[in-house]
Amino acid sequence: MASASDIRSTPSFQPRPFLSVPQADSAKSISVIGADLTIAGNLICKGEVQVDGVVEGDIEGSHVVVSEGATVTGGISADEVVIRGHVVGSVHSKRVMLQTTSEVEGDIFHQSLSIEQGAMFEGKSRRVSEDPRTLLKKSEPIGFMVPPRLPELTN
Repeated sequence: MASASDIRSTPSFQPRPFLSVPQADSAKSISVIGADLTIAGNLICKGEVQVDGVVEGDIEGSHVVVSEGATVTGGISADEVVIRGHVVGSVHSKRVMLQTTSEVEGDIFHQSLSIEQGAMFEGKSRRVSEDPRTLLKKSEPIGFMVPPRLPELTN
């Protein structure tokens, strides 16, 4: 028979892996965009961003992970970017990793780029000596621009 101390020491449920991060290292936070979440707007984060859902806008962070099944329509600017999902937009990062399930449509500005077999990349790769994030002009968005609307003709 189990004692009362054995019952108290083991929880009745197991926490999710990303929620069981030790609280002692609060300087390194991970922001997670869940699979059922769609964000329409730009994201700016000082720490790591993990995208499991859909982001329609630019993402800026220290580390950005685009998970398999996730979609980012906009630019990504980070120290390190790992892409397993779909990205439509430019990527500015020191280190970029396109993993097997990734689909990237846009230009990549980098110091280091790795592309695994099976990854899809449609765009230009530009290796730069300075930090690729400094190439961005703060006044311009890093994603795609919407073309101007044509005036309507009157009959």
